[in-house]
Amino acid sequence: QVCPGLRTPQVPIWLCSLCGRHGVLFSTNSLLLSCWRAERVFHLHFYNGQQEQTKPTQLTIDTHSHHWEEDQREDASSPGKRCPPVEMAIRTKWAGATVSWNGTEPFF
Repeated sequence: QVCPGLRTPQVPIWLCSLCGRHGVLFSTNSLLLSCWRAERVFHLHFYNGQQEQTKPTQLTIDTHSHHWEEDQREDASSPGKRCPPVEMAIRTKWAGATVSWNGTEPFF
């Protein structure tokens, strides 16, 4: 028997399988579960337990920004421009959102 606390988490949490590896995306903001206004700008924490992750990673998600405001790591016309799988997973929930790694080099 699964207790109600495990069926309905207190905070939003997503278990991810990205490129054959597992990770956890979560927020400490419980309003993301019940208030659409909280989805404007918010933080998600990402942990994957791999050696590449040397410190905790906090991502800032902005669901109302414009594509021309996004911090460009490479020229958009560059054939080598690739989006990290974590960002693509986040955009399955919030299409068009910009993701800031807050100074951390994308490692996944």
